[in-house]
Amino acid sequence: MNVFLLGANGFIGSHLIDRILEKTDWTVTAFDLRDDNLRGSDNPRLSIKLGDLYEEDRWIEDEIARSDVVIPLAGIAKPAYYITNPLMTFELDFEQNLKIVRMCAEHGIRIIFPSTSEVYGMSTGDWLMEDESLLIQGPIKNSRWIYSCSKQMMDRVIAAYGQEKGLPYTLFRPFNWIGPRLDTFRDAENRKARSITQMIYDVSVGRPITLVDGGRQRRSFTYVTDGVDALIAIIADVKKSADGEIFNIGNPDSNHSIKGLAVAVVDAMKDFPKFAEAASKATFVEKDSTEYYGRGYEDVQDRKPSISKAEELLDWHPQVDFHEAVRRTVAFYADRP
Repeated sequence: MNVFLLGANGFIGSHLIDRILEKTDWTVTAFDLRDDNLRGSDNPRLSIKLGDLYEEDRWIEDEIARSDVVIPLAGIAKPAYYITNPLMTFELDFEQNLKIVRMCAEHGIRIIFPSTSEVYGMSTGDWLMEDESLLIQGPIKNSRWIYSCSKQMMDRVIAAYGQEKGLPYTLFRPFNWIGPRLDTFRDAENRKARSITQMIYDVSVGRPITLVDGGRQRRSFTYVTDGVDALIAIIADVKKSADGEIFNIGNPDSNHSIKGLAVAVVDAMKDFPKFAEAASKATFVEKDSTEYYGRGYEDVQDRKPSISKAEELLDWHPQVDFHEAVRRTVAFYADRP
């Protein structure tokens, strides 16, 4: 199996490569601007190409043509970025990925594409279901939704290529995957990291954890190894049961409020000498979302996935519970210089 990963140096890509090299005999071609997150670079089954997605069309198409499966992971997935840089979000998440999809369709190469739980938008109900739940977006003035809309449109375009051109595809929707390398402390210093990394950093430097809108929003936190194990099951799908399917990849048993996550982070940090003193002094402050993110933000109160399809077709179920996922994430940052 020859796997071509674009955006390979990111959170999902780097963990997926780790898991592939650990658990399979597949070969991987990794493409990104940097390779600082890519371990195992001396492994003969991993080749790394550094370059810009905007400038490497000929090389990318040649690599696609000789691959068995293509996974384009390049994209912007941080609210702090897609609120302030909506055009860049659209250009990368939709326009640049569209050219990859077209190349895969031209050469008949299977594509596994990262959708997002954000496509459900403000959909209501206890469970979000891939083929039934409505995709409800907020008003145009709230630029937060350009990420969701870009991903939703890509989902629809890929499905259309499958219908009209026979493109073999699978879409997966990550639900709040957490773990090592999610974001950097540099992002967190500028308040641009996602929730768990931002919390760990703020506590470590003596800043209060900011609970946006009181931290009442609920998310289904999923440890990254569980997520990439689902991806490996999709790639290895010899029965082709994943063809043309969309999968929610999340942990509904780990559905907690953002405030609950903050409390769990502080409790976990107390167990590590590097963070113990700071965690013992941790404080919380509440801020309105407009004050924290600026105009254009709108939040979703809950996101809880149905994973029955993944359980049935992929024989997959998350293994890491909420508190262990938080502890492992904190441990990664505790081990850093």
